[in-house]
Amino acid sequence: MVVQAYILIQTDVGKAAEVARQIAEIQGVTQAEDVTGPYDVIVRAEAKSVDELGKLVVSQVQNLDGITRTLTCPVVHI
Repeated sequence: MVVQAYILIQTDVGKAAEVARQIAEIQGVTQAEDVTGPYDVIVRAEAKSVDELGKLVVSQVQNLDGITRTLTCPVVHI
């Protein structure tokens, strides 16, 4: 089973492209794009479990310099 999520990220002014580039290098991240709108970067990530996905977000994504806020949206297939 693979758990997928979108991670919506707000960054410091002028940091979106650099944050997206750094996040794209993290294992488990399948896509990272800097965008315009209420969030600055949108990331698609996957892991083997919800617990592993949470660890990826907390220990690797949220620790990057320039990130001010994240919102994780799990993908649900019903």
